[in-house]
Amino acid sequence: MLTLALIGLIGGLVTGISPCILPVLPVIFLSGGVQSAKPSVHKEQNGGGVTTADAPVETKVPRSRPYLIILGLVVSFTLVTLFGSLLLSILGLPQDVLRWAGLIVLALIGIGLIVPKFEHLLEKPFSWIPQRRPDANRGGFALGLGLGAVYVPCAGPVLAAITVAGSTGKIGLDTVVLTSTFAIGAALPLLIFALAGRRVAERVKAFRKRQRGIRIIAGIVMIALAIGLVFNLPQLLQRAIPDYTSGLQNDINNSEQVKKALNLGGLENDQNKDLDLCTDGAKDLESCGKAPDIKDIQQWFNTPGNAPIDLAQLRGKVVLLDFWAYSCINCQRSIPHVTAWDKAYRDAGLQVIGVHSPEYAFEKEPGNVKAAADKFGIGYPVALDNNLSTWTNYRNRFWPAHYLIDADGTVRHIKFGEGDYATTEKLIRELLTKANPGVRLPAATGTADDTPDTSAITRETYLGSTKRVNFAGTEDYTAGAKTFAYPATQPPDTFVLNGDWTLTSQNITPTGAEGKILLNYRAKEVRMVLAGKGTVTYTAKGQTKTIQVDGTPNSYQLLSTQDIEAGALDVTVGSGVQAFSFTFG
Repeated sequence: MLTLALIGLIGGLVTGISPCILPVLPVIFLSGGVQSAKPSVHKEQNGGGVTTADAPVETKVPRSRPYLIILGLVVSFTLVTLFGSLLLSILGLPQDVLRWAGLIVLALIGIGLIVPKFEHLLEKPFSWIPQRRPDANRGGFALGLGLGAVYVPCAGPVLAAITVAGSTGKIGLDTVVLTSTFAIGAALPLLIFALAGRRVAERVKAFRKRQRGIRIIAGIVMIALAIGLVFNLPQLLQRAIPDYTSGLQNDINNSEQVKKALNLGGLENDQNKDLDLCTDGAKDLESCGKAPDIKDIQQWFNTPGNAPIDLAQLRGKVVLLDFWAYSCINCQRSIPHVTAWDKAYRDAGLQVIGVHSPEYAFEKEPGNVKAAADKFGIGYPVALDNNLSTWTNYRNRFWPAHYLIDADGTVRHIKFGEGDYATTEKLIRELLTKANPGVRLPAATGTADDTPDTSAITRETYLGSTKRVNFAGTEDYTAGAKTFAYPATQPPDTFVLNGDWTLTSQNITPTGAEGKILLNYRAKEVRMVLAGKGTVTYTAKGQTKTIQVDGTPNSYQLLSTQDIEAGALDVTVGSGVQAFSFTFG
């Protein structure tokens, strides 16, 4: 727990000093810092004597204002990150709703700074916050709430892990600790900046004497920030300024200790606590506790009337849960074995359920999953686990993953990843025979195992900024518009970019007419996950070919050879095409 807290705090601090926070600084300086400075007093002369009257120029703002703003930001950030997606899913609202709400709050508070009576109405609901003399127009908590909602998308790898954990709807203490410490770490630089602004304002007489004018300027700046965020104008600022925190981000992202600590996919609960009793890929049946529930499924298909399935209804049957994602090449190689088992043993009492747990956002679209299932010949029930709730309930970490459940509802075998299909089929046959001793089983399916030797091929290569793998260039590989150039040398099993690209968390796309990728690989099959509309031209082994890309994300085969070979692939991605990853077989 202490490790998670430290990781969250450090990750938040790195985010809090990164270029993405720059657009917020003027608001923090003026509204959180300068406004909380001690107001000026003036002296009145009366005849020969001097009478001092403490007469603030403007209604005094409490010196706690910076802390209230930061408190609101931390609370908003934590709640939106952990519960925002879940709440919006329950309400059936788009994911951008909370961001728009934050922008509206900023704009309204900006107007309130210009028009004090309007501010009084806005902050009156927050007057319960302890103060010596409660006054609705003195607090900054509402401003912090608005900033926290806007600030949520600005993050690095630590928040990526938090978001995945939060989207499951299963929030454990470790996730709360990680999220809250991240929020505190991200807010600390802002608090320091606000306090520094207050100190400057107290030392500079012009600030103390012009409180009213400062309020108006702060309101204008806040409204300008809200408008700028609507049109993504702060991104222009971030593109113009090098990401001076990229080295720190990479250190966090690539640390094995951090990777292990952030692997929150296996949250333990009363249902899944005994799954540790199973050994990955064991040769014999084991007993690993009652099978956890299939939960929080967004949609089912390949069931009568697309009705949901409850494991309790399947007592007497042997159940195989196959966790998969349709663009995952590892899953694609595994599916022929699963479909063969379904066809061979369904009548003998085997129930296969495909739990589709998306890696990418586009894999949450039911139409995409249904089309892929039809393409792969999947006739067994499929559950769309878009929030990774069932994935988490089974403490899963892999695509694919197979959980074999006996007729009494006990997990008897777990296999993570590809391969060892003969063992899984042998155990299926054993459980079917135990469930029905008189059953007549067909011959083993004997489906060829095409699982490659992963040590001999290039690992799956993600191109998005948060999941980037195998990039060998020297440039800063973070979200935004970037310019790349091929380096003088390139190691094996890596890729580099050339030209102008726009990087997002999940994919990359050419900023101009085209962008180039040079890939050094080891494999007998190379595929590329692409979406959008346009062309992709690639050259390998002296031959040039062109792919027409049109539609939702899909996996396209670039080359296939008889044996595993090392080579170079020169890819030109046309305008309008999004590239997600390279996969290898």
